[in-house]
Amino acid sequence: MEYRRVGKSGLKVSAISLGAWLTYGSSVVEEQTAMDCVRAAIENGINFIDVADMYSYGRGEELVGKVVKDYKRSDLVISTKAYWPMSDNVNDRGLSRKHIIESVNQSLKRFDMDYVDIFFCHRFDDEVPLEETVRAIDDLVRQGKILYWGTSMWNAANINDGIAATQAVHATNPIVEQPEYNMLARDFVETGLETALANHGMSMVVWSPLDQGILTGKYNDGIPQGSRYQSVDWFKNHITPYKIEKAKGITQLAHDIGTTPAALAIAWVLKNPLVASAITGATKVSHVQENLKALEVQITPEVNQKIEDVLHNKPVIRKFN
Repeated sequence: MEYRRVGKSGLKVSAISLGAWLTYGSSVVEEQTAMDCVRAAIENGINFIDVADMYSYGRGEELVGKVVKDYKRSDLVISTKAYWPMSDNVNDRGLSRKHIIESVNQSLKRFDMDYVDIFFCHRFDDEVPLEETVRAIDDLVRQGKILYWGTSMWNAANINDGIAATQAVHATNPIVEQPEYNMLARDFVETGLETALANHGMSMVVWSPLDQGILTGKYNDGIPQGSRYQSVDWFKNHITPYKIEKAKGITQLAHDIGTTPAALAIAWVLKNPLVASAITGATKVSHVQENLKALEVQITPEVNQKIEDVLHNKPVIRKFN
């Protein structure tokens, strides 16, 4: 396993990590299988497990908590998040001081842990002053309930404003952003976010490196039985002819160079020097092993050019005088 430093901090995470979104604690994956996936990940050197309070409304945290009891806590990096509504209560959402502190305390109970390694602000909240948010997080850092914090899907302006707020109140700076990033979703990261993160010494841990499985090639010839397409309603609109065309090209290229399309897609994400980890999903233990093959793939300049020739989607950044 390769381990990478997160931002300017001393924290290191596995280049490939495991995420619980849409899977663990839900009806999509049977509990024992989900727990086996987490164990397989840890036993193959994955030290970073990414969860959130709203993943199956807390059940994802509970399941991960059950598994990690069998391992040395200090060997692992466990994250959670808050922002999305957890109930109909008007205050049970967002990045207010009230919700952040209550959410973290509830997450710790579900995990049955004393602390989480990384707390993510799951989205930007324009209804709450940034100073309120960063002071609440800083208090939790000082209490030892979270060790580091980061953001998720914050754009460059949000990041710049967040850093300005932490500096204004002498609070702890975020070390990491968690954006969606893959071969088919590049604009958000490559049109300004990278620059902001580099300027502030922050890394990325990216979600959906396989674009919800499309880049594995599993949908190239239709919809397989038992796939996410059949269990997640919004995903039906996520698969488009354009994406399938690109996935077929990546599949062929992967076969030409002797690897799998999933491994090639994850390796492509990991070639970005700002990426500390690619958060992968696994509904079977075999998926954990398949994703780890990415560590064996070298994206040479020649291979990268062949990828770009297939994708034809590199963002154009316009500079104005």
